[in-house]
Amino acid sequence: MIAPVASAYDVVLAIHIMAVVVAFGVTFAYPLMFVVAARHDPRGIPLLHRIEYTTERWLINPGLLVVLAAGIYLASEGHHWSEFFVQWGLTAVVVIGALVGAVMIPTAKRAEELAARDLTAAGEGTVATSDEYRAVVRRLTVVGSLLSLLVLITILFMAIKP
Repeated sequence: MIAPVASAYDVVLAIHIMAVVVAFGVTFAYPLMFVVAARHDPRGIPLLHRIEYTTERWLINPGLLVVLAAGIYLASEGHHWSEFFVQWGLTAVVVIGALVGAVMIPTAKRAEELAARDLTAAGEGTVATSDEYRAVVRRLTVVGSLLSLLVLITILFMAIKP
């Protein structure tokens, strides 16, 4: 009998890692995309906000479910439920999911509306963003940065687990 190349645990671990990369990889590029768009053509900003919340809804949220399901399997198979890194990971998934759903998606939608309003007000002239838009973007930036930091810290805890 030929031995399997990888165990089910190894395959699920790979799926778990891939889900993290797919779900969160793009979020680290958001700041660069917005800076380039703002400098090159600010009229594209509303579309970027639409891409942002669409990505959160259709990529990050499903990715979180895969991360959670794979993590549950890994913790169960490895008998790791009492380990700190598992508790941290579960907490991180809940916090990320809650903040994406309650803050990031609705705030990005609001940013899209405000940016479109500011563009309409500018007409063919120079685009000037409103204080309201800048406040909404500040919220997105702060919460998004904290979420990115949480993802990185969680990866660190997963990598240095016993």
